[in-house]
Amino acid sequence: MPDAPLTCLDLWCQAGSSAEQCQEEGMAHFLEHMVFKGSQELPAGAFDRQIEALGGSSNAATGFDDVHFHVMIPPEQAPRALQLLLELVLHPALTTDDFGLEREVVLEEIAQYADQPDERVIQNLLSRGCPDHAYGRPILGAADQLLAMTPEAMKSFHRRRYRGHHCCLAVAGPIQASLRRSIVESALADLPATGEITTTTALNHRSGRHEIRVPRLESARYLMLWPMAAAKQLSMVMGADLLTSLLGEGRRSRMVERLREQLKIAETVDMDLTALEQGSLVTLEVCCMENQLPAVEEAVNEQLRRLESDPVEPWELERALRLVGNSLRFALESTGQVAAMAASQTLWGRQQSLLKPLQQLERWTADELRREMFPRLQPEKACTLIARPGSKQE
Repeated sequence: MPDAPLTCLDLWCQAGSSAEQCQEEGMAHFLEHMVFKGSQELPAGAFDRQIEALGGSSNAATGFDDVHFHVMIPPEQAPRALQLLLELVLHPALTTDDFGLEREVVLEEIAQYADQPDERVIQNLLSRGCPDHAYGRPILGAADQLLAMTPEAMKSFHRRRYRGHHCCLAVAGPIQASLRRSIVESALADLPATGEITTTTALNHRSGRHEIRVPRLESARYLMLWPMAAAKQLSMVMGADLLTSLLGEGRRSRMVERLREQLKIAETVDMDLTALEQGSLVTLEVCCMENQLPAVEEAVNEQLRRLESDPVEPWELERALRLVGNSLRFALESTGQVAAMAASQTLWGRQQSLLKPLQQLERWTADELRREMFPRLQPEKACTLIARPGSKQE
């Protein structure tokens, strides 16, 4: 992307919460915090100060499958920024004093998360729908688990996961010759091979119907969770994306039009696909008045049942194709998103053209959606959760 104003350096590692072993729950996110407390060569805060002095900015994020650290930097400063980034991430100090202080920060983050009723509802749905799997656990971990962690355990996790083919650097934007040389001569070349092979565990989804009461929940919630194909099955993921757009994106989608526009029983209707390496997830969330919950459940199930009998009209398919396609196209305009897509695909062994998802959209017809996708989204295959406002959580 030679005309972009900034270069993005994005370092990804297969070190998300799904890589945690027993008694390591929350370690991946905690380590992300500790990385920014400094390295063997950079005191705490020095990385941020130097990146800002170079005219750049930095950030990081931990997910279920991976963690990444990225820098947005003027192209001419990219070689120095790369050196700083690799020093910080690959050689964190993880000192005892910083460990105790930063643990308090993460514990406060966990407390804030637990104090948000909407977040608790979503986590309850994931825990019930993905039992005994990392996708059902909070990425932040739990307070008692963090209190039992030690710097030595975190160093062990870092040695195990931030190595060899567990790591991938992606660069997007203007790429000068000096940066190419810096990459070849960087600490990436010295990463030792890893002895731990990343394995994926099939998502163990559990259907069923559950009800809870949640203090301070402003509106009732009707939620459903379905398993979908893993991220490597790109064509099926694109089909699921089309399906969620057809059903729950925009006023003309089937769920929104029926529940909110016609019946007027829902405040909001949201349907999303989360593409994950061990099995993607589709979620439906309807906010409504508590006395409307029976009507909402009936209307949702009716729309899902009608998927197999009501044909997809040409305008519906065209609309869904346009929504999904435009979302992908817009993502290709940002150096940060381009770097993230390239890194994720390479990290998980599916290096491909960034336009391939658009090409996979073209294979989907109304008949193929009805035959391959609609049966996956039936009510009995979902984990259903009804959340009511209440004085205590059940």
